[in-house]
Amino acid sequence: MTDRYESPLSSRYASDYMLRLFSQDNRYQTWRRLWASLARHEMELGLPVTEEQVAELEAHITDIDYETVRQREKEVRHDVMAHIYAYGKAAPSAAGIIHLGATSCYVTDNADLIIYRDALRYIRKELLRVIANLAAFADRYRSLPALGYTHYQPAQPVTIGKRAALWMQDLVSDIEEIDFVLGCIRFLGCRGTTGTEASFMDLFEGDEAKIDEMNRGIASDFGFAGCFDVCGQTYPRKVDSRILNALSSVAQSCCRMANDIRLMQHDRQVEEPFARDQIGSSAMAYKRNPMRCERICSLSRYLMADAANAPATASLQWMERTLDDSANRRISMPEGFLCADAIIRLAQNVTAELHVNEKIVEKTLREFLPFMATENLLMEAVKRGGDRQELHEVIRRCSMAATAEMNSGGECDLLERLMDEAVFGLSREEIEDIMKPELYIGRCSEQVSQYLARIAPLIEGINESSSVIEV
Repeated sequence: MTDRYESPLSSRYASDYMLRLFSQDNRYQTWRRLWASLARHEMELGLPVTEEQVAELEAHITDIDYETVRQREKEVRHDVMAHIYAYGKAAPSAAGIIHLGATSCYVTDNADLIIYRDALRYIRKELLRVIANLAAFADRYRSLPALGYTHYQPAQPVTIGKRAALWMQDLVSDIEEIDFVLGCIRFLGCRGTTGTEASFMDLFEGDEAKIDEMNRGIASDFGFAGCFDVCGQTYPRKVDSRILNALSSVAQSCCRMANDIRLMQHDRQVEEPFARDQIGSSAMAYKRNPMRCERICSLSRYLMADAANAPATASLQWMERTLDDSANRRISMPEGFLCADAIIRLAQNVTAELHVNEKIVEKTLREFLPFMATENLLMEAVKRGGDRQELHEVIRRCSMAATAEMNSGGECDLLERLMDEAVFGLSREEIEDIMKPELYIGRCSEQVSQYLARIAPLIEGINESSSVIEV
């Protein structure tokens, strides 16, 4: 326990990987890696930086004296300069060339881009596990008829697997969006105080080819194909907007899935995992609340709201730089990633052990199936010489009476009422043949099979050796 506030995302929900990735130590080590890379490329391009200085910088990436940083920042009120000071203490021979030609955003913004890119890759990988879980579930239940709903009112039957395929399709579109964002991320590079590279024009005596080579080299060191074509002091904040939009999209899809499961759990058709010793309520010991899906929905609302921060910031960038983005981004970007991570972890857990009560699914469908079957009954009776309009009126009258019976607490007796109508001319056996649930699911099975075949390359090998994640 601690006597200081800490985000529930870090203390309860997010993964160790994501917490380490967004840790202060990883961020500041990345700053040092950026400074060492800059120094090495400056040396290779002929600036007055020695191999010994670069080697000393590279030898002191991880041993950050945070107490020295804290004391220095208290004096100078500038976090980057405090870290430069501490780095110089650790690598005294290189103290005079650290940050040569750069501005603060060289380390702050490039480090953010590195961390965000790695976080998106992780989110993508973990989201594929959810899709793979759902693919197995959809395949297993692709032909299990279930009552369909529109407006949350009984409608034409579907299958449990078809419903899962709808969730999958949303999540696959999120993968496509993440891939698009990853493909658009570039490196800032070392571009100077207003993005003009004026300091390097001076250092390299106007040799623009060397400036480009330096930026390409630093970008390559961190796995980027190139830099943004133009920029101010910072990288374009539209990048943040695209990132949070993609994370919000993941939240939307997971929330939709979780809400569907909550609705189905209401009448016990489908249930999220429930541990043997799990307590559903402190008062009602019998409860089996869908708390995992409820948590997905709760966190998703936060993430969808958090995503509004980035477009507000992107739209308020004054000229080449304004600092009113900084405090907001320190909170909204990491918290957005941690929240997305938490949602996906929960979605993995739910989809890995989602339980279908097949008897309840069948019972629920059969209660309403007679209403869905009336059109087929009408067609069959017409084939035998019946009058379509007369039959329609009989079905309408019997349906209203059966509904009234159900609303009074009775069972659905629509079929019995229709059997008593001589105008139909169908025996009980003939009517029961028309009442087979599989006759009313259309192409659900085929649609699921075709979709699973299409996305098979995307999830090949996913989940083969992974265990159910604990949340």
